[in-house]
Amino acid sequence: MLFKLRAGTGSAFLTCETTQVVFVDSTLSDLQPGDEIDPFPLLVIFPYHDCVTSQWKIKDRSLPIGDRTLVMGILNVTPDSFSDGGEFLLPDQAIQHAEKMIAEGADIIDVGGESTRPGGNASVTAEDELQRVIPVIELLVKRTNLPISIDTTKSEVAGAALDAGAVIVNDISALRFDFYVADVAAKAGAGLVLMHSRGTPATMHRLPPVADIMEEVTSSLRSSVNMAERRGVKHESIVIDPGIGFGKSQEQNLELIARLDQLARAFPDLPILIGTSRKSFIGKMLDNAPASERVHGTMASVTAGILNGAHIVRVHDVKAAVETVRLADAIIRARVKS
Repeated sequence: MLFKLRAGTGSAFLTCETTQVVFVDSTLSDLQPGDEIDPFPLLVIFPYHDCVTSQWKIKDRSLPIGDRTLVMGILNVTPDSFSDGGEFLLPDQAIQHAEKMIAEGADIIDVGGESTRPGGNASVTAEDELQRVIPVIELLVKRTNLPISIDTTKSEVAGAALDAGAVIVNDISALRFDFYVADVAAKAGAGLVLMHSRGTPATMHRLPPVADIMEEVTSSLRSSVNMAERRGVKHESIVIDPGIGFGKSQEQNLELIARLDQLARAFPDLPILIGTSRKSFIGKMLDNAPASERVHGTMASVTAGILNGAHIVRVHDVKAAVETVRLADAIIRARVKS
């Protein structure tokens, strides 16, 4: 089968009609979009880092996708998040922690004002969420040039956060809770992360497992991507997230990480974000270890995710993640060269 070179910027990449992806060596970068070549002399590689659009368009800037794995640091400005609830509720505490993550090498800071932990309490009001996140975002944008993400499912909060200086909206409902989030992101030209989930945080752990989790995640995300684009979000501004821990069984969480390359094949031109940090499925694997003792398990899952196609990892422990990413990316580069 012949592969056609897709139009893009930066490193060249190829996509087959069956969505199998191959890396194109830089010596072939003088090929023109639409050229056809025989793929068999080329090295087909397992990871998909160099096979997506090379820039993630977020408001007035772009983030490189494929050069290396990006690290998104988690900043929970909440009293009840599962791992660090209450630790960074005050703006000064939040800023201090954000600066620590920046110093450790974070590429993005993701600010959230509502706990979405499975089994958590009813959602907070938009007013309460705004009171938590807006002061922090306003202070952060004065102290760093790193992109700030707002972790919310509410269009009102997303809009205010973008006005305050955020450039990414991270929606754990993938527009299911409030599709106007897409309108707000489109108007601002912001990046939009669409994460798969089932039910609500209060109910998702009581839902019976679906028979085929890969099909469920793929079809649901495809619907969300289509909705976002219909409402004006540019394709190159979208990132997808399989939603580890959100309405999945223990086995399904592991399956999604192990088969992340299949999600990459289904969405060959969209970056993938994965968030496994300190989650309960890791604790269960480690003799019910508390959240604070899941760092090593988290880094194992981060490594597996990167080797299987993740482009962005969302973590609490930034220093450990940056070091893990460095090694995982080096392994990928060695595989490409071999």
